[in-house]
Amino acid sequence: MVRSFFIAVQFLTRFPLPAFDRPKGRDAGRSLLFYPLVGLLIGAVLVALNEAAAGAAETVRAALLLAAWVIVTGGLHLDGLADSADAWVGGLGDRKRTLAIMKDSRSGPAAVTMLVVVLILKFAALQTLVVAGAWQALLLAPLLGRGVIPLLFLTTPYVRPGGLGAAMAAHLPRYASMGVVLATTLAVSILAGKPGVLALAAAAAMFLLLRALMIRRINGTTGDTVGAMVELTETAVLVVIAV
Repeated sequence: MVRSFFIAVQFLTRFPLPAFDRPKGRDAGRSLLFYPLVGLLIGAVLVALNEAAAGAAETVRAALLLAAWVIVTGGLHLDGLADSADAWVGGLGDRKRTLAIMKDSRSGPAAVTMLVVVLILKFAALQTLVVAGAWQALLLAPLLGRGVIPLLFLTTPYVRPGGLGAAMAAHLPRYASMGVVLATTLAVSILAGKPGVLALAAAAAMFLLLRALMIRRINGTTGDTVGAMVELTETAVLVVIAV
């Protein structure tokens, strides 16, 4: 299980770790169990940076937090968001065309527009949260953003054969994953108070909406749509708490 944890950290972040071989089988599936914990680690980095930059202007602190967020995650999920945006617009409602566009590494106008909108929303929400001293949101957004991934794999077919995502879906420990999702939900609702309840509501609404769109368009999920869900869930959590 320790190996699975480090695989999750290596995949979801750019923290300096010893290189592992490409995970296969059970290791890939088990790594999903640690995704919420990795989200919490990312949040802890953001909280520490927010404290370290306490003397800076709120706008500067928000910009530093957003930049650090992108750097720590390597823009992994932003890439999935961009590919999904292009595919949803360019796919014209066709499943095969949508999946084909998602495999194209080039970014079109829809991708650029979506990235700009999401980053602006995150920046504005972060600035508001910094002013209010609502540091809990810095933990809750990355935690729930990655906490929805095991839930998505539990409830949604993975439609892209081959690759890491297919191995995760095939070897996901289902009962353990249910336990992780339940434990994450209870911990957030009990320990984080009102911000936690608001964050859970935002994450649940975004999950239901995006999953319905995925099922309707491609009959399941892919690595890119997982990334899109992470980014949009994080954004929803930040905006709802800020509002």
